[in-house]
Amino acid sequence: MKNYILISIVLSFSQTKAQFFRKDNGLAHTFSIVARDEKTGEIAVGVQSHWFSVGTSVSWAEAGVGAVATQSFTNKSFGIRGLALLKEGKTAQQALDILLSDDPGKEVRQVGIVDAKGNVANFTGKNCVDFAGDLKGKNYAVQSNMMLTNEVPEAMAKSFEANARLPLAERVLEALKAAQKVGGDIRGKQSAAILVVKGEATGKPWDDNHLVDLRVDDHADPLAEMERLLKTHRAYEHMNNGDLAIENNNMTLAMQEYGAAMKMFPKNLEMQYWTAITLANGGNVQKAALMLQAIYAKEPNWRKMTRRLPKAGLLTVEEKELSLLLK
Repeated sequence: MKNYILISIVLSFSQTKAQFFRKDNGLAHTFSIVARDEKTGEIAVGVQSHWFSVGTSVSWAEAGVGAVATQSFTNKSFGIRGLALLKEGKTAQQALDILLSDDPGKEVRQVGIVDAKGNVANFTGKNCVDFAGDLKGKNYAVQSNMMLTNEVPEAMAKSFEANARLPLAERVLEALKAAQKVGGDIRGKQSAAILVVKGEATGKPWDDNHLVDLRVDDHADPLAEMERLLKTHRAYEHMNNGDLAIENNNMTLAMQEYGAAMKMFPKNLEMQYWTAITLANGGNVQKAALMLQAIYAKEPNWRKMTRRLPKAGLLTVEEKELSLLLK
């Protein structure tokens, strides 16, 4: 009789669990933040977890619409459906209420939502693993579960509010670092993601509506790696701005942008190389040649690249000057 009761309990639990735990969803016991920048209108979601590739399941955002974090026993449909509800004109709270209304597994869910107007909502199911909690503030919501301590939501909120001067991605990163500082996930750390979108969509899918879209899928220190990637992202923003300045024939601005990138990563040969090519195209061939010689010494293939640029119209110098650049 005892064996029968035990089997019945196990079967009952398995059937209940099957309602909310499926292969296409998964686990993501973690901490996250959804937020809007009041000055720029940008919208973000950031997350860290001891779970592989957390950014593929927790973080969702769309330009001009909002952001969703779905975690604990993750329901990926909350990301897609949540954004669709916001797009229809629902507020963050209205969207959250609808998502939870027909969810049999809601007591193991944790969700955070921010809409394009800065309205926020979040929810922590009563069966989420301790320590689990959430907080809401102006233009942001933070949520966490399976934490080592109960200090995480407050630490994230304080950090986000204290770093209003920072760009939104850096501000979100600081909030995640604050969570880790007070203990973070009780199991440790493995992956992280930061997604930032424009406050207003361009209506052109090929435009860069995702301003920052970075993931660390598997790393011993994901937030340190995220910080490195975000810095690299900012440096290449300068490089892209330099390229755009060249398109607009503004060589002064191009050099300023390339210089800013090189200042951030002085050992990056790519940044050095295109700065040298820009100098050459601007008439400063001697300085460009000196830079290129140093680059070739470290990686000879850049010399081969230089030979190919005139045909593509990317290096516009006379034959004599080209010879100097190839030394």
